[in-house]
Amino acid sequence: MTDRKTLNLRDTSAEDAPPALKKRGRGWEISDKRLDVLHEQAREKRRFSSEAHKALAKRFADADMGRYTFKRHAVVGSAIVDFNCHPLGMAIMIEEEDDNEALSKRRDKSLESVGIRVMRIKAEEILGDIDPVLRRITAGMRMRIADKREAQREHRRNSTPVDRSQRDDDAPTSDHSDNEPQDG
Repeated sequence: MTDRKTLNLRDTSAEDAPPALKKRGRGWEISDKRLDVLHEQAREKRRFSSEAHKALAKRFADADMGRYTFKRHAVVGSAIVDFNCHPLGMAIMIEEEDDNEALSKRRDKSLESVGIRVMRIKAEEILGDIDPVLRRITAGMRMRIADKREAQREHRRNSTPVDRSQRDDDAPTSDHSDNEPQDG
């Protein structure tokens, strides 16, 4: 009789280092074939969404959040997240009853290592009373906006401006003296 092979998750305790970013798969080491499969799976999830996902998607569609919109069932790296806000680097995952907790933790760790914060929300909370869930999402968005602004301030403080006198002669300048008519 033949032994059956089963799929097992690798031990993540040994993998503390974040994944190295590569040139393929939008910064992740993912083949084009794997990306196509992920996008097809995301498309299927959009077609056959859960009731909790539909309820939250409707509230997001009705809300005016400016440039901070959430894309449904988005492919981020090698994961499909329920909602993703790219400008904020924030993902929302809806926890269904049949989710694999070990796989979810591993996915969260991978996403957070590249700067994407993952917010987990139980499906029952969305279906029960969605208003506290929306307040929690709004608070998470405000935290991410504050984090991004602080990171931008820190970057400006630490970066040194280029002295105009030390620039290369071939480098383009912001003044348009070449386009001005000359007297003569």
